[in-house]
Amino acid sequence: MNRRFAIKSSILAAGVAIAAACAPLAESAPDIVDIATSNGSFNTLVAAVTAAGLVDTLKGEGPFTVFAPTDEAFAALPAGTVESLLLPENKDQLIAILTYHVVSGAVTSDQLAGQRLSVATVNGAEVHIDGRDGVKVNDSTVTAADIIASNGVIHVIDSVLLP
Repeated sequence: MNRRFAIKSSILAAGVAIAAACAPLAESAPDIVDIATSNGSFNTLVAAVTAAGLVDTLKGEGPFTVFAPTDEAFAALPAGTVESLLLPENKDQLIAILTYHVVSGAVTSDQLAGQRLSVATVNGAEVHIDGRDGVKVNDSTVTAADIIASNGVIHVIDSVLLP
């Protein structure tokens, strides 16, 4: 009887030790901004989020769903557009565009599959999502879905959404 108790106690102690060792990993899980910064495909998005003063917001608790345009998506905009948007005098317009890419809550692609719906973005305007054949957001196609961050979900899109 004592031996069973000792074995159960050892197993419990090992479980507590494993949980304690894993706790720092959960606390240090990358957030949306950390993932975008480390990815290498979102340099323009990160520069825009920084210029708009939205870094702290997107590092916040969330959860958020971000439809993240790649550097190539930004490059497809008319020449000079990105540079113009990054100017301090265009900060309000930049914020409007960036917050049009964010939805409150964490929404994964399986929740969108087979559906057609309109969803309010953080800037107040709606995006139209079509999940019947892959996932499209307005005229953008989701090229990589369900990148899970500590404070939400990132879906990579192939063009910049304009409100």
